[in-house]
Amino acid sequence: MALDWLIIGGGIHGVHIAARLLGESGVAPERLRIVDPGDRLLAHWRSYAATTGMTHLRSPGVHHLDLDPFSLLHFAGKRKKRKRRKTGLFAPPYDRPALALFNAHCDRVVETFGLANLHIQDRATKCSVDRDGVGVQLSSGREIAAQHLVLAIGASEQPEWPDWAPRSHARVHHVFEPGFDGWPSSSETVVVIGGGISAVQVALRLVEEGHRVHLVSRHALRQHQFDSDPSWLGPKCMERFHRERDFDRRRTLIAEARHKGSVPPDVRRALRRSIAGGQLLWHEGEVEGFDARRDALALRLATHSGLEAERVLLATGFASTRPGGSMVDALIASASLPCARCGYPIVDSALRWHPRIHVSGPLAELELGPASRNIAGARLAGDRLVKAARARV
Repeated sequence: MALDWLIIGGGIHGVHIAARLLGESGVAPERLRIVDPGDRLLAHWRSYAATTGMTHLRSPGVHHLDLDPFSLLHFAGKRKKRKRRKTGLFAPPYDRPALALFNAHCDRVVETFGLANLHIQDRATKCSVDRDGVGVQLSSGREIAAQHLVLAIGASEQPEWPDWAPRSHARVHHVFEPGFDGWPSSSETVVVIGGGISAVQVALRLVEEGHRVHLVSRHALRQHQFDSDPSWLGPKCMERFHRERDFDRRRTLIAEARHKGSVPPDVRRALRRSIAGGQLLWHEGEVEGFDARRDALALRLATHSGLEAERVLLATGFASTRPGGSMVDALIASASLPCARCGYPIVDSALRWHPRIHVSGPLAELELGPASRNIAGARLAGDRLVKAARARV
């Protein structure tokens, strides 16, 4: 018997959407499953957050994976009088939760809705659609049928590698590469490449652990509290976005609205303190050359300066290409799914790419706008999918 809903992706978006469908749409647990190769739900999120050394989220406390917007605040006792609040759980401004608190709250959501029992630890390799439903083939050879499919696929498996960086060198790693194990175990000189929040957090963690650190960015330090203005979550900006029917123009609006390669004020202050104290050296410029020597890695910058280090860590984010790889490519071809010129899905207001296929995360950004990839975007997608699921009851 086919499932009602199958979600591909067990990250922030997949977990939140599963909770919303179960908690608000009357979907029975036995009729829903989540396919993800991680050994537990949210495995990628936890690994990446731990690697960067993140202490508090960039998102405010009302952005989380539960149903009630104030759930995380209640969970932490934040709604109590200020004198009775435990310090350190939230950072100003906007009550940004500590990573440990956020993860504990995620555990509560997974437990409340029994999501661990709905997790199929496997990788989806092929999807097909017919008038009776959607068929999904897994890497184990198992096949699953469902009435409706949600592609909650993020960009976490496609880290952005600069052209100059070798992919097979033992001392050059991307901090978001699968199975990352390139963290220095002893005091080393390390070059961190990148100018956004992940790069700065990685550099600060390395300094804290006693390493000598160079941080190389292509641009000057950019400060923004969030990765896009909060007005993109409401009608102030989104009404204009939806009036724009040209998807090339929507793509431009998204690119202009995102504060790519930026850091919030508290992270910037920490970075400046580290630079002022001589613990970290900042370099602005493109890397133009790389040479692996016997005793050091040598980088040549466009400023005609050079750096030598024992290790290079890339914190350059994720590729902007459509996620999902060959599985999504084949699904597009077989089901004639519409895409904009940028390669991303053209979907309706219910995030339907096909009558039986919905999307979330990066795949939904031409409908949900600049916030589509983050936690707030997961909640926006949940709103749309709950409405769509209720309409079918």
